[in-house]
Amino acid sequence: MFKRFKEDIDSYIQKDPAAKSRLEVILCYPGLHALIFYRVAHACWIRDWRLMGRILSHLGKILTGIEIHPGATVGRRFFIDHGTGVVIGETAEVGDDVTLYQGVTLGGTSLNEGKRHPTLEDGVIVGSGAQVLGAHVIGAGARIGANAVVLEDVAPGVTMVGIPAKMVMGRKKTKETEFCAYGTPEGMADPMARTIEALRAEINTLKNRVEELEDDTDDQQEAEQKLDVVSGGR
Repeated sequence: MFKRFKEDIDSYIQKDPAAKSRLEVILCYPGLHALIFYRVAHACWIRDWRLMGRILSHLGKILTGIEIHPGATVGRRFFIDHGTGVVIGETAEVGDDVTLYQGVTLGGTSLNEGKRHPTLEDGVIVGSGAQVLGAHVIGAGARIGANAVVLEDVAPGVTMVGIPAKMVMGRKKTKETEFCAYGTPEGMADPMARTIEALRAEINTLKNRVEELEDDTDDQQEAEQKLDVVSGGR
């Protein structure tokens, strides 16, 4: 337990440059506090002390603003930055070295009692305000951009943005250990802007083609008029 606790603290030191000391992390980081409440509540849950698990989870939500259902499965070195408004559902599964930012929801879209929340594999980063809804698998190392809404499985290592989320970057070519804040690499092109630019280029191409056809038509009409004049003169 103490080894896990130390790992969790170290993950905050590594991923947040604002964290100046381990003591500061222990005292001032609600994400870590929520994780501690979750670890104890989950221990109660798997021992069938369900009510106690829910009470501890609810208390953690009140104190931190982060709701992690005690039935969820959370891996090692889980990093919740800022944290306010994060919601993790009962059947969610979170792998090792996963990062969530404020306002993230790992939610369910079914009323069935079975698996209905997403699975985040190792190294996934989910940006602020993003929603991952349904029993979908987010592949290892994938990045979900801020405010994205994910409604389908995501391949490992890709970057998804938008509503609904679409892939804008394939498997990352950087080192596996490189951290990507808010799940959105710097300098990434806006997918909507790229779409608009592609449409604009296509329209310009069509416009040029129409002008060429109009010129050809004018030339043909002039040629026919000259032919009529020559024929009339004869």
